[in-house]
Amino acid sequence: MTSMHRRAFLAIFAAGVSLPRPAAAQPAGRVYRLGILAPTAPPPPTDRSIAVVLIPKALSEMGYAPGRDLVVEVRYAEGQIDRLPDLARELVRLRMDVIVAISASSVRAVKALTSTIPIVLYGNLDPVAAGLVKSLAKPEGNITGVLIAPAGTLAAKKLELLKEAVPGATRISFLAPADPGIKLQVQETRQAAATLGIRLTVTEVQARDYERAFAALAADRPDALFVGAHTFFVRDRKRIIALAAKHRLPAVYEWPEQVEDGGLMSYGSSLTGTTRRVAVYVDHLFKGARPADLPIEQPAEFQLVINLRTARALGLTLPPSLVARADRVIE
Repeated sequence: MTSMHRRAFLAIFAAGVSLPRPAAAQPAGRVYRLGILAPTAPPPPTDRSIAVVLIPKALSEMGYAPGRDLVVEVRYAEGQIDRLPDLARELVRLRMDVIVAISASSVRAVKALTSTIPIVLYGNLDPVAAGLVKSLAKPEGNITGVLIAPAGTLAAKKLELLKEAVPGATRISFLAPADPGIKLQVQETRQAAATLGIRLTVTEVQARDYERAFAALAADRPDALFVGAHTFFVRDRKRIIALAAKHRLPAVYEWPEQVEDGGLMSYGSSLTGTTRRVAVYVDHLFKGARPADLPIEQPAEFQLVINLRTARALGLTLPPSLVARADRVIE
């Protein structure tokens, strides 16, 4: 793997407010209880690049020790969004000190049940447009959090990059999860497609049946694939990447990890960096900070990652100008 044009891309801003650095040691005798609500199924034991794994790992690096002063309760909806309210109710009944809600649907489920337990949202969403908070700078209530994209969902930029990678593309398929929280991404992508003269079709993955979804989208004979940014698709990335290769579809993704596993290209923030910021917020809330006083963070810089091995396998010659702009190129 060769790196090109490596730039620092983990700079994060917090609506103009700098948070203090978390202390390494925790008060003796106190046990903190963290709940995590995720819409996905549990990750495979070998997959360590998932938010539900990275957040507790970051807390451990900050001085918390599971079994000593930290209890982590994770609830998975197994891809069934309608299970989220019941799972959220379990976490609220267990009197968590903080609940991390991954995805807009998870945030809504927890928000409907408690106005006192601090909620840390994490995902690709617009929490103001979704009616979850008053503003990013002053969220009010019991919700704060960390976003993985600013000012929308980066959908337009990713579609633009995919079009640049496949200049002749006139038909592009959007792979969407069965989650209402994807609505804003779809809307932004449709608007960008209209501007670029692209006919966009949306295919929803039901019950993790990726084979059926790809068979349905392939029937439209798309020139390329836009994989929606969602925690479902991070967890199941290897299946998606394999099916994209089988159908010979150049695809754009959200995270570098998806490209490292064989995806063509990604554009987005850092999974490790943003989940660590979630852990920093959890630390401050454990120590008495009020969610309303913690602005919702947005990533300030992004990384374009390209896998040239995948491009060659697809018989695709990428424009040199696009490759030259990449932060990282996998040879």
